[in-house]
This record gives sequence, C-alpha cells and structure tokens, in this order.
Amino acid sequence: MYAVVGCSDCSALWVVEGSPETTRCPRCGSRRQHAKRRTFVETDDEAHAREVRASMLANRQGHGEDYADLDDYETLGERADEAAVDDETYLDASGVDSEAVAAAGERAERGATSGGSRKETVLAALRDLDAPSEDEVVAYADERGVPADYTRTALEKLVRAGEVSESRGEYRLL
Repeated sequence: MYAVVGCSDCSALWVVEGSPETTRCPRCGSRRQHAKRRTFVETDDEAHAREVRASMLANRQGHGEDYADLDDYETLGERADEAAVDDETYLDASGVDSEAVAAAGERAERGATSGGSRKETVLAALRDLDAPSEDEVVAYADERGVPADYTRTALEKLVRAGEVSESRGEYRLL
C-alpha cells in the first residue's frame, strides 16, 4: 500500500510505503504519527501514487493543465531512452576514439580485478617475477595498463620506504 501524505507544518507532499508507526517530513523534519498525517490518496500501485503527488504539486504551482497534457513518467522515460545518443556515437562525434575508450575501460577492469591500484600492480610484479629487473617490472606493469614512468617512480619510492630492496639491478619485496 502506498499513500500520498502531507505535512501540516510546511505543506510538503511525499509518498509513504506501507503503514509505519511514525513518519518524518523530508522537508522540515517534523515527526508525527502516520495516522495523524493527512492522507490524500492510498493505492497499491507506487507509480500511481507518484503520479498523484506530481499532479498535486503541479496544481499548487498553477501548472495543472500543463501537467495533464504530459504522458506518465514511464512513457516519458521510454521516450528519453529512445531519443538519447549512445556512448559510442557521442564519443565519435566529439572526436574521441570510442574503440580506444573501450580498450581503456577493459584495461581498467582487468586492473581492478587483479589487485586494484597502480601501486598494487607494481607490487604484484615484484611478487610474481623472480628477482626482476626494472625493465621486467615496467613490462609487467605496462601489460596491465600502468605507465612506465609511474612504475619507475613507484619502484624508487618503494626502495626509499624500505618496502623493496634493489641490489645489482634486481628488485625484491622485503
């Protein structure tokens, strides 16, 4: 059951599901027993309750006739989806290579599932490779979408922080 109820303090209207013991006004925050709230409509259909509320708000603003000329929210939503431009068309029209964007998204997804951050990718390289050189770590990270300059900087920082050691050009986790 859905009900369109009103606040006696600020005249706000909202939709309440079920029959709670108390309700709080979303605008002014006043809390009242639900039974004492003014109920304008009760219905089993949530969409109908929302339509009634929207109609009441339109009437308050003097746009009741304009609102009556509109279709319901569901129909308007379907029309909006049909009229919208898909992502690929938008990117291509903006001069952005949509295939490159899709590839970047796939790389990001692979990175997110294999450990997450760039730093985690560098650390994974150090775990997975046996005494890797800087170039091997850079190649490993590059395959997973981490830029080479970031990887080199991360290695330097990890060595300075004492998390990684470097000896004769080979790195290992501590």
